[in-house]
Amino acid sequence: MKILRQKIESIEPSVLRALGARSGWLLESPEVLRCGFGQSLVRLTIEKRSGSEFATPDLEAIISLSGEIGPAGTGVVAFGAMPFDSSTDFVMEVPEYVITRFSDGETWLSREENAKDFKAIVESSIPSQQPLLDVENVQYEPSPEGYAQMVAKAVELLRRHELEKVVLARSVKGIASEHIDPAAVLQRLQKREPTCTLYAMPGGDGGRFLGASPELLLRVTDNLVTCRPLAGTIALPDETSFKDYETWLLGSTKNLIEHRIVVDYIVNELQSVCRKVTADQQPSIVTLGTLAHLGTWIVAQRDSRLTTNSVLGLLSILHPTPAVGGFPKDEAIEVMRQLERGDRGLYAGAVGWIDADGNGEWWVGIRCLSLHDRQFEAWAGAGIVADSDPVAEREETRNKLMTALGALTTSI
Repeated sequence: MKILRQKIESIEPSVLRALGARSGWLLESPEVLRCGFGQSLVRLTIEKRSGSEFATPDLEAIISLSGEIGPAGTGVVAFGAMPFDSSTDFVMEVPEYVITRFSDGETWLSREENAKDFKAIVESSIPSQQPLLDVENVQYEPSPEGYAQMVAKAVELLRRHELEKVVLARSVKGIASEHIDPAAVLQRLQKREPTCTLYAMPGGDGGRFLGASPELLLRVTDNLVTCRPLAGTIALPDETSFKDYETWLLGSTKNLIEHRIVVDYIVNELQSVCRKVTADQQPSIVTLGTLAHLGTWIVAQRDSRLTTNSVLGLLSILHPTPAVGGFPKDEAIEVMRQLERGDRGLYAGAVGWIDADGNGEWWVGIRCLSLHDRQFEAWAGAGIVADSDPVAEREETRNKLMTALGALTTSI
């Protein structure tokens, strides 16, 4: 099988966003929009090797690339969504067409060499005008009060020093008044959270999994590894000035501890397989539409001779980080499973892409919605440490839920 790469005229981002949201694969950061559509040329099952490492497929052995020389991530590209449960196999797919549009308008197309002209498909993609919908049969799992009680139980364990941090999640689901157009939801998410990375992937059973993630789990470009974990949160007021709130967050002992656990974990894991691992000495503020987080940039040099340093190899080492699971990892996940009593599915997993040259980018699957016709489900979690307040953590999850739900409805 052959893929042809060529530079093309720029395409309006809203058109590509609608195309990827409804039936394709989409990852759109402020720097680059990557949209896959058409048939799935290759469907790859990513399995765990020896129970710990994801096996990396040899895309070059499966598909050859010809045409113009282009930037990283514009050739043979496979997209995927990995579930939270890192012991679970997952699927990556190489689409018939991939369009990569950079923020300066430079645009590249990769397509199967015998594929039909892509223009008719793109031109048929119309951005949605669907308004916000009414919803019914809304169910919280657990209830708001039940979640606060769950946090209180976790705090008891943390104060007995059985673990340092655990992330507890809750969900809300319901039925909309009509079929939910994923393109409408994603378009509103882009306006609400322009600094986040939008994503849309097949969600199983014909549904869609989409959201706006603020958290870069892993980026590999040539031999440079980059991570930007987020942990520590404050809700922002409606006023335009957030300075006092951001100053409070930078001085919050509880949030600084929560954040440092995540940073130290990632640095230690990367040091076991990478060279020259460095991290910002102090976290910075990442300001979103209604929330602010503590964030830290971490960079490392990859040794490409090690199989564990493939994109998927590094992903298996890092995921789930304490930002979505807890620490120590195994103990925290066991507590989380006992208290949550449910399968997170794709929530808090990772969404991303890899190419045949060893590059890739993966974002944490948060601030998300699972859509299936009229049905929807959203998730949110909070990092619990010994000083956590159950009511405050419940309100944090409510604020996070509203990031995604606010792009769907005003009924909640």
